[in-house]
Amino acid sequence: PPPFTGVWMGDSKLCAIGVHCGNHITSHGLALNCCTDLTWFDHIIPCGLEGKGVTSLSHELGQHVAVSHVLEPFLASFQEVFDCTLVSSEDPG
Repeated sequence: PPPFTGVWMGDSKLCAIGVHCGNHITSHGLALNCCTDLTWFDHIIPCGLEGKGVTSLSHELGQHVAVSHVLEPFLASFQEVFDCTLVSSEDPG
C-alpha cells in the first residue's frame, strides 16, 4: 500500500524493490521471497516498517515453491512487461 514499495499480500511484504545511489553509481534490484525461512524476520523490523510482516510464495500458496520453479516464468514476464530481451552474463558472446 502506498507509500510502501514492493509487492504486498495484505500487511506482509512478498517482494522487496530497492534502489541505491552512491559514489556516482546507481544500483537496483528486487528480492522475491519464494521459500524463505520467515522465522529470521522475527528478530528484526523488516525494511524498517513497524507493524508490517514478511511472507513468501511458499507460505501464501501452502506448498514449497523453489526459486528454480519461479525464475523462468518471472524472467519471461519481466521481458514482456518491460519490452526487452534479457541477456545472461553466462551466455557466450
